[in-house]
Amino acid sequence: MSVDAMRIETFVVETADRLDRVIAARCPELSRSAAQRLIEAGHVQVNGMPIQRPAHRVRPGDRITVHIPPPEPMDLTPEPIPLDILYEDADVLVIHKPAGMVVHPGAGHASGTLIHAVLAHCPDLKGVGGVLRPGLVHRLDKETSGVLLIAKHEQAYHFLQAQFKARTVRKVYDALVIGHPPPEGLIEAPIARDPRHRQRMAVVPTGRPARTRYRVVHTYEGRWGRYALLEVYPETGRTHQIRVHLAYVGYPVVGDPVYGRRTALPCPRLFLHARSITVRLPSRPEPVTFEAPLPADLAGVLELLENAQASAEESGGRSALPAHSSKTTTLSS
Repeated sequence: MSVDAMRIETFVVETADRLDRVIAARCPELSRSAAQRLIEAGHVQVNGMPIQRPAHRVRPGDRITVHIPPPEPMDLTPEPIPLDILYEDADVLVIHKPAGMVVHPGAGHASGTLIHAVLAHCPDLKGVGGVLRPGLVHRLDKETSGVLLIAKHEQAYHFLQAQFKARTVRKVYDALVIGHPPPEGLIEAPIARDPRHRQRMAVVPTGRPARTRYRVVHTYEGRWGRYALLEVYPETGRTHQIRVHLAYVGYPVVGDPVYGRRTALPCPRLFLHARSITVRLPSRPEPVTFEAPLPADLAGVLELLENAQASAEESGGRSALPAHSSKTTTLSS
């Protein structure tokens, strides 16, 4: 690749630190590992001298030049991957996305994504709303299962996207969390890229506003510990919002390898499921709700908790009761 094809970023260091960490902080599109690869490939200079050690210490006043190659073209060749289709008409495709499937191509995921599968089902989708994310009006994390909408043409894409921007789309998630939170709550805390760990999100005072409501459906207590099943209603759509917010107030999602903590409870993955979405369609005047049932792997976790709870009650332990309350607890930064 020629140097002419690269984008050049130049800046002056303000605080002493590792070279890779400084670059990742100043170039938001680069993760720390990506910065390390650029350094090792000879694409970084400090005060005009090539440096190939990511751990090199830079000092205030040092001038850093980074040559950033253009992103590699993604292969959007349709792939015949099975889809669990909940609904389809001439305007939209509603899919139950399985856990473990990446939604769209990106670094490290050039094939095998949901978009590759959708293109095999709808060949005319290419270019709708964008080249790399055709038809995609919202996203789900890789390990999150549940309802996902795809627009099949430009008019439908803009019709749906306008509702997401206006926050008139109602989304409901099922989440199992560690501990027993207040029966109902509103979490208001701004979210942005974690300044220390660029591949994570965090509650940051200068972040974008984010609001998440929840309601406790059931609490569990037994041999596996204390847990609560929540209905979660995100009112904004920040990256990892539900996971970040629930961890921030002390009740992380079970099975979350990034924001959670280990427990004795056997859980095969992140216990977060996009159960339903309510939206207006171009072909219908009234809002429509689409639902995806709780997958068997997550239902099995609840069965474990229910059995443990029943055993505790039979042996005289404390019982866990469904939580109902009209009081809302506001948790904010």
